[in-house]
Amino acid sequence: MTNPASAPVPGSSELRTLPVPDGLEGERVDAALARMFGFSRTKAAELAADGKVRLDGSEAGKSDRVLGGSWLEVEIPAAPGPVQIVAEPVDGMEIVHDDEDIVVIDKPVGVAAHPSPGWTGATVIGGLAAAGYTITTSGAAERQGIVHRLDVGTSGLMVVAKSERAYSRLKQQFRERTVDKRYHALVQGHPDPMSGTIDAPIGRHPQHDYKWAVTSAGKPSVTHYDLVEAFRAASLLDIKLETGRTHQIRVHMSAHRHPCVGDLTYGADPTLAKRLGLGRQWLHAVRLGFEHPSDGRWVEFGTEYSEDLRQALERVRAESS
Repeated sequence: MTNPASAPVPGSSELRTLPVPDGLEGERVDAALARMFGFSRTKAAELAADGKVRLDGSEAGKSDRVLGGSWLEVEIPAAPGPVQIVAEPVDGMEIVHDDEDIVVIDKPVGVAAHPSPGWTGATVIGGLAAAGYTITTSGAAERQGIVHRLDVGTSGLMVVAKSERAYSRLKQQFRERTVDKRYHALVQGHPDPMSGTIDAPIGRHPQHDYKWAVTSAGKPSVTHYDLVEAFRAASLLDIKLETGRTHQIRVHMSAHRHPCVGDLTYGADPTLAKRLGLGRQWLHAVRLGFEHPSDGRWVEFGTEYSEDLRQALERVRAESS
């Protein structure tokens, strides 16, 4: 299964979550961590001793035993020091559109938009560099060309600026909220009303720095949603973001009591995700529209669901028939 970790924030922790393979049934937590995440046994034990490990949402000690299909979460403190761009091919990252100003990519799950402290996995920037793309140097050194991001555990469309002109004009469109960003999310239960708007400020979670939450001290955040298809245990929604806060859809749907299926970080039911064979949140950026930075014409791009999301959708649909 793919690691559905939340996108790390510079200077903060990184949360990684994986279902325990049946072959590790009965193993100690520290041994399972070492096998699943590549830590040394000593490092795994230290993380457990520091309260950084949870099993099915509850804090776990190093000697606790795991069950196949249970969910193991580990909070990894960010590593200090500068980050570097590493040119490394990214499996499954597709180029949807490419011209002298922009490149639109279909980002696979498990890939970060750019390097950050504590993240050692694949990045969009590194994948583009490995493919020979020259990206604008605008923005922070590790975020060259990145004008918006998707969570590590979210797949779908992103646009990256290749020129200084593109970076400036795209950033302006995102600031002015004229970009059409559409997502599909499979959420638990059935929202009431079936179509609506969630207008609730989002800020740092008061207890967990890897999470975000609806809080009066947060920034204005607006999410519009419409029902696409209803199932017995879940609903498929079309979601349009008016703002672009970190984890916005995940936080808003969780606060609305309908978390994205598979999103254990924000309260999803692990048994439903297991039943659907899903190892991350069911959330995909399906459409992206904006004014092209070269001439102002409106351009729009779309993408299909990734395979794991498609299979989970088929399973939940079959359960409802």
